[in-house]
Amino acid sequence: MPEEKSCGAIVFRKEKNKIFYLILQYNDNYWGLPKGHMEAGEEEKETAIREVGEETGLRDFNIINGFKEKIEYFFKKGGQTIHKEVVFFLFETKTINVKKSFEHLDIKWVPYKEAIEKLTYKTDKEVMKKADIFIKGRKRMSDFE
Repeated sequence: MPEEKSCGAIVFRKEKNKIFYLILQYNDNYWGLPKGHMEAGEEEKETAIREVGEETGLRDFNIINGFKEKIEYFFKKGGQTIHKEVVFFLFETKTINVKKSFEHLDIKWVPYKEAIEKLTYKTDKEVMKKADIFIKGRKRMSDFE
């Protein structure tokens, strides 16, 4: 069975004691997280950094250590069933202004509840939930929500 691997990130920012997450509306009209295929010779984090930059224009973010989640699913392409693995990291930025790439119809910062409502796929919702729990469990998070 063919295999594909992508990497991406849950990107968040803090503003006035609230947390906002970056979600993207793909040309296939689904809402998801920034991610993309690994290129030859890339490490997982390198792919995530490149893809977030390409899809959002963001370059100034911190990778939050201790968070790495993997989702897996199957899809059909050209009559074949493909096994897909996506590794997500957690990126924090202070930048508000982002730009969508040609691959997207929309891009927006939203609070957690809206992100969960808008994300199309269950696997994205699950990784978003894990990220939100991780962020709120970190030191100094008592200042947030």
